[in-house]
Amino acid sequence: MAKTRKIGRDAITGQFIPVKVAIRRPSTTVVETIKVRKRR
Repeated sequence: MAKTRKIGRDAITGQFIPVKVAIRRPSTTVVETIKVRKRR
């Protein structure tokens, strides 16, 4: 299982968006890498 995961976020509103869309719009979006915790 991967320990990190990439997510896209709109820089203006803060909403989550697909990573492919975030890569297409670099001026208004951010691609973040987050740690994925193990489930209990």
